[in-house]
Amino acid sequence: MLKFAKNFRVRQSKEAIAAWFQSLQDDICNKLVKMDGAQTFKEDLWERPGGGGGRSRILNDGALIEKGGVNFSAVHGALPENIKNALKVDEEDFFATGVSIVLHPKNPFVPIIHMNVRYFELKGGETHWFGGGIDVTPHLVLPKDAKAFHQHLEQTCNFYSPDYYPKFKKWADDYFYIKHRQETRGIGGIFFDRLGETPQFSHNDRFEFVQAIGNSFVPIYQRLSNDNRLLDFTEDQRHWQLMRRGRYVEFNLVYDRGTKFGLDTNGRIESILMSMPPLAEWQYDFKPKAGSLEAKTLNWLKKDIDWLNHRGESDGFA
Repeated sequence: MLKFAKNFRVRQSKEAIAAWFQSLQDDICNKLVKMDGAQTFKEDLWERPGGGGGRSRILNDGALIEKGGVNFSAVHGALPENIKNALKVDEEDFFATGVSIVLHPKNPFVPIIHMNVRYFELKGGETHWFGGGIDVTPHLVLPKDAKAFHQHLEQTCNFYSPDYYPKFKKWADDYFYIKHRQETRGIGGIFFDRLGETPQFSHNDRFEFVQAIGNSFVPIYQRLSNDNRLLDFTEDQRHWQLMRRGRYVEFNLVYDRGTKFGLDTNGRIESILMSMPPLAEWQYDFKPKAGSLEAKTLNWLKKDIDWLNHRGESDGFA
């Protein structure tokens, strides 16, 4: 676990924040390679024409991960007019840095997992905020795992504020919603944006919380994958996995703000679209068999499910 940048009297600089995000990328990649046990990440260093750059790291055809990306970026330059309007700001120059992760597993009983932690500031740093979150998209919802996942997030959030989890869980339910399908992308998690300084929270308080979320990624993924990666699955369940990946693609291309921000700021297309799965399917008017785990999964893809008080038992996260 990476150490928190805490107890600073001076507000942490954008350079210090970017350096910590780089170290988070290194830490997570090293641990994922050990978890996968078959493949390593390939790194692609890139520069953005408008300013800045990043490190894209992709793992393909692993024992656990069929395709996964762990990206770091720190970019700057002139803010496009449409982004200024969307953010409701007047400043021209921006700086943005963060880590973004999407893992598509081989086994359908292991969920897709996504995490993003980021920092954004405008010229001079007078306007600045953090954003991010972590969410899980199971191909086959296992309530015990869903409960444990949300318990872990609640415990992490409560260390910083009792208001964080209920607020950010609701935000995730509303954000990760496929409107044209009337279903959630998965079982949610937490999502937050524009966390700036307030009388209650300093800039460094917000940064420490974002660091805690970043450090939670590996223990969460270990808990969700360690046993499930060994489960046998059928050809029908593999087909269902590819169908659910199709839903993931639909959300990311139609609704995801990060994808739109990257495209609108002349970002690097390969890095922006690293979240796409290696294979996906769309079948006309597909309906799972009544009573199947696939059919039950569709019933769980709804907003505002109280996973913390779900009657299924959970043994928590290590």
